[in-house]
Amino acid sequence: MSITARQLAELMPDATEVESDEPEMESSLHYIQLALLVSCLEWLWRDKNDFFIGANLTIYFNRQQLKNKDFRGPDFFLIKQTKKRPRKSWVTWEEEGKYPDLIIELLSESTADVDKNFKKELYQHRLRTPEYFWFSPDNLEFAGFRLNQGKYEEISPNELGWLWSESLGLYLGLYQQQLRYFTLEGQLVPTPEEEAQQQIRFAQEQQQRAEQQQQRAEQLAAQLRALGIEPEA
Repeated sequence: MSITARQLAELMPDATEVESDEPEMESSLHYIQLALLVSCLEWLWRDKNDFFIGANLTIYFNRQQLKNKDFRGPDFFLIKQTKKRPRKSWVTWEEEGKYPDLIIELLSESTADVDKNFKKELYQHRLRTPEYFWFSPDNLEFAGFRLNQGKYEEISPNELGWLWSESLGLYLGLYQQQLRYFTLEGQLVPTPEEEAQQQIRFAQEQQQRAEQQQQRAEQLAAQLRALGIEPEA
């Protein structure tokens, strides 16, 4: 029997202040990778206000979790068509029954087996998350799955080894041994710092071209004067 978000909310306790109960990440590689995934997407979608990115936050979806706190949430998850605001955790019955549209787990030696088996089954059957990816910052293992008729099917890579995400409207792929986003046209989605550097380089190139044009104009004027022709101002 299906249950509406309102009915679910009536069954559950008030959990607006429930905090996440997640362990520390495995290494600095994992921290850097998670920060990249968050910052690049936040920057790309900086004009949007209808999504939430969870980074190492617990997802609560039943009352038993509040008692036992026995479930570790995803390293990274995306929920669309929701209000963009800070949250201490994601509590489904306080969020109109919404579940993640996409989950990314960062594999480590201690979590890989759980991420590939238990969590994959949980995301497939209980959360029904449309897309699930995992990536290891240590050995660069990378895979993605899309829900099809209730079961995850592995996403086929393109010729560059990138995997298309329908939820993101972007590719996920490796760049300099890190998991990054790429546009449909194949452009790397930059961090704010990378975009600033690109703008600086562009301005420098524009200035250099202007200086070269000015130098050529001055050389041409000098040649005309040598022929007794005064160039027009």
